[in-house]
Amino acid sequence: MTINLITFASVLHKDANIRNSHEAIVNELERYFSLNIIDYTQINNVDKNHLSVLFIATGGVEKLVAHCIEQLPRPTIMLADGMQNSLAAALEISSWLRGRGLKSEILHGEPGHIATRIMKLHKNFIAQQQLSGARIGVIGTPSSWLIASSVDYLLAKRRWGVEYIDVQLEKVYEKYNRITDNEVGEACAQFASRALACREASPEDLLKAMRLYRAIKEICDEEKFSAITLSCFKLIEKTGTTGCLALSLLNDDGIIAGCEGDLQSIFTLIFLKKLTGKTGFMANPSLINAKENEIILAHCTVGTQLTEKFIIRSHFETEKGIGIQGILPSGDITVVKCGGESLDEYFVASGRLVENTNYINMCRTQIRVKLDTDVSYFLKNPLGNHHMVIQGNYVDEINEFLQAYGCKQIN
Repeated sequence: MTINLITFASVLHKDANIRNSHEAIVNELERYFSLNIIDYTQINNVDKNHLSVLFIATGGVEKLVAHCIEQLPRPTIMLADGMQNSLAAALEISSWLRGRGLKSEILHGEPGHIATRIMKLHKNFIAQQQLSGARIGVIGTPSSWLIASSVDYLLAKRRWGVEYIDVQLEKVYEKYNRITDNEVGEACAQFASRALACREASPEDLLKAMRLYRAIKEICDEEKFSAITLSCFKLIEKTGTTGCLALSLLNDDGIIAGCEGDLQSIFTLIFLKKLTGKTGFMANPSLINAKENEIILAHCTVGTQLTEKFIIRSHFETEKGIGIQGILPSGDITVVKCGGESLDEYFVASGRLVENTNYINMCRTQIRVKLDTDVSYFLKNPLGNHHMVIQGNYVDEINEFLQAYGCKQIN
């Protein structure tokens, strides 16, 4: 693991003197990281594939940092061990950055503690690097009922580096119509053999759904999409099937996939994958029990790799195509949603999956979750409809990552 240590020091300090004056912290960091010690005058030449830390080595460098404001890493991480008035300078710089709306953090204290903190910051850095440049395919248009789930493509790219790319549904239809039943027959048989049961769906339904999956997968491969969100309801008119199976299998393939053309939810899913390594379950809040602080979340698709078992069903609303009823493992979970047109707001809460329910009047995959925070958020201040569920408790990591990039937590 390589760290860029961009050094700000008075003109009387050279690299050798910096090592001598800050021997304890430099030696400790070199136990864990390969250090590129770089003079601030070379900040434009820094390798941006590595995490950059400003080493405030002496006092009197405040104006030097200010003059480099356009080149500073965002958020700005400063290391100050207290020697040579370094901490005092870092405090002044931090206040100056805050006044300009820029996030910063000062690393100070025991060298071992600083090294541990840098490891966590490095994980966030890698997640942001993987987000930046991610191509999100918007296949079709967002569903008409998602009136609070829009995203400004330009603002999203400026903040996160992600690119939303529109794809016409006609491209899906063309590929779908060229794929024959014979081409997907074996895949259908293999998929059906993994299912616990098959209820409403017919073999013809499965063939159509698998052809749709192949069509969308071809588009993802051609366009090098990291993720897609699909206008699934509009597909039914032309194909006679829904996108539930396609989205499930794409998530299994490692291509993050969400439904209804929900732009905010697909970003949430992809950022969760980059930060935690977990694939999310995108779901509708369907029932809330304020007394028990519980919520039931449901949808007709879920990646089969997230499930202990799954049943092949039809799509709930239309009773057409293939829906997935997944049985998810009980245990700790995290509920997350990023919102706002520039993706600068979020909700996160830990909880426990306590039951897989089977109500006849809800989407096929259903989970009852007992939250650790007040469930009244959903009734008083929700960030739209869909929320994502991942297995495990990642609240601290999510809070730290999103707040470092200036996002506001909604409760």
